[in-house]
Amino acid sequence: MKIQGKMFLWLSVFMLAMAITYGVWSKEPAGTTALFLAFGLSVMIGFYLAFTARRVDAMAQDNKEADISDEAGEVGFFSPHSWQPLSLAIGGSLAFLGVIFGWWLMYFSAPMILIGLLGWVLEYYHGENRTQ
Repeated sequence: MKIQGKMFLWLSVFMLAMAITYGVWSKEPAGTTALFLAFGLSVMIGFYLAFTARRVDAMAQDNKEADISDEAGEVGFFSPHSWQPLSLAIGGSLAFLGVIFGWWLMYFSAPMILIGLLGWVLEYYHGENRTQ
């Protein structure tokens, strides 16, 4: 994590230089403020990563001789055959279209979103996949 902290701290130095340059040349407050906020965000993340790197063991990215497989491990379980994301996508699309065309579309999208969400959360608690 040491390298990530250094990268964000160098990014914050670049952001500060760009914020000052942009503020002097453009005299536009919105963009200057956004760049200074990006500088602050980079400093916070860089300081956190550098501070945390001292308290944890060295990771594979800190070792120049490390292989890609040194950090390999279990990523997690991903459902190979779930139809619930399709239901959520259709319901979410209808919800966003409801903002554009009329709120009455929410009556159709809310049940689809709820069915998709509940189905996704509970799909391994019932049916043929119950024991997985």
